[in-house]
Amino acid sequence: DQPLSRARVLIVEDTPVNQLVAAEMVKRLGLHADVAGNGVEALDAIDRLPYDLILMDCQMPVMDGFEATRRLRAHERQHHIKRLPVVALTASAMAEDNAPCLNAGMDAHLSKPFQDDDLTSILSMYLRAEHRDALA
Repeated sequence: DQPLSRARVLIVEDTPVNQLVAAEMVKRLGLHADVAGNGVEALDAIDRLPYDLILMDCQMPVMDGFEATRRLRAHERQHHIKRLPVVALTASAMAEDNAPCLNAGMDAHLSKPFQDDDLTSILSMYLRAEHRDALA
């Protein structure tokens, strides 16, 4: 079992203020946070380091979160890699906005701005057991 501080979350967000806020929230929970500014940077980061979960903004320049997630899922299938949880970060709380996220291969979504409790719930659902225990 890895200690919680070794759990890695990749935050994929193009807005610097949102990057900072999300990274601080993740770090307050005792997790390691890295930031990517778009889908291309996210895919590069995933190639370099093992992550336990991705928080993926949907609307970004260069490559949006939907395309980045589709490419990640294709890569996982092609190389028989364990599925990495991807949580969409959306600007809307509307239920119908969840469908494009799921269709792209995302596992869940958080509406921005989200609170610590919302983030903790999502992380508790998707992080591996050894990380979940430390969040409880």
